[in-house]
Amino acid sequence: MGRRPVSRKRAAARGDHRPLSTGGFGSRIELGDEAYQVRTVTGSGAAKEYRCPGCDQLIPVGTAHVVVWPSADIGGVTDRRHWHSGCWRREAGRRSR
Repeated sequence: MGRRPVSRKRAAARGDHRPLSTGGFGSRIELGDEAYQVRTVTGSGAAKEYRCPGCDQLIPVGTAHVVVWPSADIGGVTDRRHWHSGCWRREAGRRSR
């Protein structure tokens, strides 16, 4: 039997900060009073080098990672940041407090 989807309200009430699907491009997560869009980039889809804002190290070409931007800026590319997946998990945990 499959799991029942968790409503945003119920997830927020229990402090669950896992991505909540938006049914479209990436996932939306709410951390405290802020909301972010998070998109996973596969290793085969990572065609450029980026610098992770979490550790200030390069994300080499071919490395799976996540792209994060504030939900209010959907469509805007200036606030998108490429993070190592682990660095973003750590940052998301810090921001949710």
